[in-house]
Amino acid sequence: MHFSEKDAQCLLALMQARRDVRGNRFIQKPVEEEKLHTILQAAMTAPSVGYSQPWKFVVIKDPSIKASIVQNFSQENRKAEAIFAHKDLYKSLKLEGIEEAPINIAVLYEPKEEAVLGMTSMHKMGEYSVVCAIQNMWLMARSLNIGMGWVSILDEKKVLATLKQKEPTQLIAYLCLGYVDKFYEESELKTLGWEKEKLFKECVSFC
Repeated sequence: MHFSEKDAQCLLALMQARRDVRGNRFIQKPVEEEKLHTILQAAMTAPSVGYSQPWKFVVIKDPSIKASIVQNFSQENRKAEAIFAHKDLYKSLKLEGIEEAPINIAVLYEPKEEAVLGMTSMHKMGEYSVVCAIQNMWLMARSLNIGMGWVSILDEKKVLATLKQKEPTQLIAYLCLGYVDKFYEESELKTLGWEKEKLFKECVSFC
């Protein structure tokens, strides 16, 4: 299969338009099952070390499970508020959309008991493979005009307990998925001045 320059520019545009969506943007429009399936299929096309495919996806719509995750977030966010007490902006940020999003997805890493090709030296490659799957989901969702947000202010062990998942399974991401009223032109945190965008020359070196 051969792709054109137009295809490459379309892919770049999708990457540049991807946003981390919060609860103040989700609308109550159901995500079609076929589109959800497409997003999950995109995840499963990701590269994985040793073709291990170590991912597992738990799709959550149950309000009681969402409520438990929200409580988890609230407890952890109070700790974060203390850390960022010097930044007045922190308390005004909407940092999750767990209940507002029609669909939540817990993305898990399930390590293999036997040795995995490519992981004998760099032991985190399995988790990194799952992150590649998450990026695929994010880009596919954006191409379908569906928003996705990654909630990282959570106690991993409590999330796994809520979802009845046992060790050595790990939580890599807790995602909120749904249609939105709009996508921001720029990253919200960039617009608010939380951090400055790095320049190309700050990120790239040549040897």
